[in-house]
Amino acid sequence: MTVARILANKGHEVVTTQPHRTLLEVSKILCEKGIGAVVVTDAAGALLGIASERDIVRALGSSGVAALEDPVSRHMTARVVTTTRDSSVHSTMEMMTHGRFRHVPVVHNGRLEGLVSIGDMVKYRIAEIENERKALQEYIATA
Repeated sequence: MTVARILANKGHEVVTTQPHRTLLEVSKILCEKGIGAVVVTDAAGALLGIASERDIVRALGSSGVAALEDPVSRHMTARVVTTTRDSSVHSTMEMMTHGRFRHVPVVHNGRLEGLVSIGDMVKYRIAEIENERKALQEYIATA
C-alpha cells in the first residue's frame, strides 16, 4: 500500500504557518487544532520547514520562556524529510522510525500534498493486520 491510500482516507489538509510567526503563535495553533506539528511555508507555499512539539520543547529548554517570542524559523526543523504519495506505507514508516520523527510532509511535483503522522501509519497497519486476521479466519473456517 502507498501513502496515497492514507491521504485518501484522512484528507490532504495541512496546517501551515509562516516563518515570521512566533513560537507562542505556533503553540496556540497546535493546541487549537489538536495536532503535533505545522508545516512552515513561504508566501508562495514552498516548504521551508516543520515545527513540532519537540522543536518547541527544545527551544524552551535551551532559551527559556523568552523563546516563545522568537520567530518559528529560528527553531523549526529546516532539513525536512519528505515522502511522496507513491511511497509505500512500510518504507515511510521505517524512515520515520529510523529518523525518530512523527510527521512527514507528502510532496508531489514540488508541491505540498499532505502530511502523515506516525499515528496514521500505525492506524493503517492495525487495519491491515486485522484484515489479514479475518481473511485467515475465513480461510480456516472454509477449509
